[in-house]
Amino acid sequence: MPDSRRAILTTLKQRGPATIAQLADELGLTGEAVRQQLLQLHRDGWVEARIERSDERSRTGRPATIYRLSEAGDHLFPKQYDGLTVVMLDAVAEEIGGDALKRILSRMTDERVAAVGSSLRGLTLAQKVMALKNWYLNDDPYMDIEASGGAYLLKERNCPFLNTAMRRPVLCAVSVNALTRVLGYKVVRDEKFQNGDGRCVFRVLEDQPIDPTSWEFRLESDFTR
Repeated sequence: MPDSRRAILTTLKQRGPATIAQLADELGLTGEAVRQQLLQLHRDGWVEARIERSDERSRTGRPATIYRLSEAGDHLFPKQYDGLTVVMLDAVAEEIGGDALKRILSRMTDERVAAVGSSLRGLTLAQKVMALKNWYLNDDPYMDIEASGGAYLLKERNCPFLNTAMRRPVLCAVSVNALTRVLGYKVVRDEKFQNGDGRCVFRVLEDQPIDPTSWEFRLESDFTR
């Protein structure tokens, strides 16, 4: 991203919503230069624009356009979500108990299954596996699908939860259980980021079908091949 666009985003983060004139004055740029950069930032989804209408402006001329960071734009700045998630997982386990944590992870699995399950209904196993290339991200360039030795492999090189999962691997049970339920076959992890493999490889065991309606959430340590 060009420095001028980064400067605009940083200014909006520091001072809040602003007009082109205000940004130009603060950054020492021309109004036209700021406008061009804002147009591109808006196309990319990093900023939002709204028209400021007031009685005073309606009498004196054209209403001003106010620019602000979008939700996506705000996420360009450092966050501490990973640390917060770790603290929350630990707090649940310590204050309420391991069973409570397991119930929470089970609920997260239910929501993941609900989000993707309907789109896979009626598909063959091969079709479902191919559709799961979008498991974490649409058209995920970091997910590969491979058929090997009577099993399908889903190879993910860009886990979106990596920072948290590296510190609390129990979170990965959500993906393993959700994949098992949406595919209707037991799924295990052959390779793990936590083991220094640089990726996670989920193996679909075609010789071990399961009933998604009766499958009970379990931790990875409870899985058997």
